[in-house]
Amino acid sequence: MLHALRQDWLSNVRHDVLAGLVVALALIPEAIAFSIIAGVDPQVGLYASFSMAAVIAFAGGRPGMISAATGAMALVMVMLVKEHGLPYLLAATVLTGVLQMLAGWLRLGALMRFVSRSVITGFVNALAILIFMAQLPELTNVSWHVYAMTAAGLGIIYLFPYVTRAVPSPLVAIVVLTGVSMVLGLDIRTVGDMGQLPDSLPVFAWLEVPLTLETLRIIFPVSATLAVVGLLESMMTASIVDELTDTPSDKNRECVGQGVANVATGFLGGMAGCAMIGQSVINVKSGGRGRLSTLVAGVFLLLMVVFAGDWVARIPMAALVAVMVMVSIGTFNWASIRHLREHPKSSSVVMLATVAVTVGTHDLAQGVLTGVLLSGFFFAHKVGQILRISSRTEDEGRVRHYQVSGQVFFASAERFVNAFDYREVIDKVRIDVGRAHFWDITAVSALDKVVLKFRREATEVEVVGLNEASATLVDRFAVHDKDGPADLLMDH
Repeated sequence: MLHALRQDWLSNVRHDVLAGLVVALALIPEAIAFSIIAGVDPQVGLYASFSMAAVIAFAGGRPGMISAATGAMALVMVMLVKEHGLPYLLAATVLTGVLQMLAGWLRLGALMRFVSRSVITGFVNALAILIFMAQLPELTNVSWHVYAMTAAGLGIIYLFPYVTRAVPSPLVAIVVLTGVSMVLGLDIRTVGDMGQLPDSLPVFAWLEVPLTLETLRIIFPVSATLAVVGLLESMMTASIVDELTDTPSDKNRECVGQGVANVATGFLGGMAGCAMIGQSVINVKSGGRGRLSTLVAGVFLLLMVVFAGDWVARIPMAALVAVMVMVSIGTFNWASIRHLREHPKSSSVVMLATVAVTVGTHDLAQGVLTGVLLSGFFFAHKVGQILRISSRTEDEGRVRHYQVSGQVFFASAERFVNAFDYREVIDKVRIDVGRAHFWDITAVSALDKVVLKFRREATEVEVVGLNEASATLVDRFAVHDKDGPADLLMDH
C-alpha cells in the first residue's frame, strides 16, 4: 500500500508539478469555451474543471489522466440549460455521477475489451482533428501578429527541448509569449476576452430543484447520455494514456472515480465533466505521470483564476492555440495513414468510419458506436466464413457421412443449412459435428432445419460429436428430437 502511494504521488514530483501547471493554463480557455457552449457562466466550467481534476486525482483508476469540463459533455447539456436552467443542470450532473458509480460497481469498465484497435485509432485521429478545428476560430480574421505569435509558440515548443528538458516547453511558450504581448502592447485576443473569471472559491450548496419524479423525468435522459458519453471518453482516454506511458489502469475504478467526481462537481456548482484526451496528452508529454500532476492541475487552475485572475487574463490566446496545435499533431496517429494499404481493408474501413462519424457529428459516442458495430459486423462475417462441410459415402453407398468443421452461429447458419444435399436418395445421413461448435439459438434452429429436411425425404439422420456446450444448447432449444435424444450422440 505504501509503495503504491509513493509510486502514484511522490515518484515524479518535479515533473508532475510543472506538467500540472501547463495543463492548468491550457484548461482555462477550454473550460470557459465549454461553458459558453453549454449556455452557462464561465465560472461553472472553471469550477467543474477544478473539482473534476482534484477529485479524480484521488478516486480515479488512471494516474496522470486529466478530467475536467469537456466539449462532448457540454453539447449534451445545451437543451436542458436552455429549457430548465442551471439548477437542473447541477442536479443532472449529480445523477450522472451516481449512474457512473453504478456502472463501475457493475464492472462495466470491462466492456472496453470489445473496442477494437481500429476503433481506438479512429477515435484518436478524430480527436486530433477536432482539437485542431477548435483552434481555427482563433486563427481566422485576425491580424498578422496572431499568426506570428502562434508560429513563435510552436517554434519554442518544438525547439526548446533541444536546450533543456528541465522545464516543459509549452509552459515556456506561454510565459514568453505573454511577456512579449505585454511588453509590446499587442492588440490581440487574450484569455480575459473569453469571459469573466470567478473571484471566489466554490462553496458546497444543496440542489435547488424539487426532489420529485417530475424532476427525475426531466434530468434522467440527459444524465444517462452524459454518463455514457463521459465513461466512453474516459475509458478511451485511459487506454491511450496506458499506451503512452506503458502502464496499466483500473477501468472499473475509473468509472467509479468519474462518478464520485461528478457528484462532487454538481454540489460545488460545476457542470458534468470527464477525461480529456488533449489535456491528458499535454500532461504526459510534459512529463506528468502520477496523481500529483492531476491534483496540481486542478488546484493551480482554481488558484490562478481566483487569486491571479488579472495576470491569467493577459495570456494571449495565440500561446494556448500553439499548445493545442502541438497536442493535435502529437495525438494524431500518423502511421495509420501508411497502414491504410498494409492493414486489412475491414480494419481501415472501421478506422475511417470512426473518424468520419466523429468529426461529422462532433459526437464521440456516435463515432465509437459506429466503429464498434462495424467491427462486430466484420468479425461476424469473417468467422462466419470459417465453416467447412465435406462428405463421403459409407456402407457401400447406403450412408452419407458429413464432416462439419468451424463455427455455427447467426452469421454462418444459412451456409450450414445450404451445404447438405437433401434430394440424394440414401438410407442414412450421419452428421459429424465433432470439429464444430454451435453458439446460439440461430445455430440450433439451423440444425433443426437440416434434420427435419432430411426426415421429410424419409432419410434417417444421426448427429454425432456434439461437444458438451453445444449439446447443452441443443438439448434446451432444439425441437427436432424432443421425444428423446436417441439420434443425438454426444462425444465426450
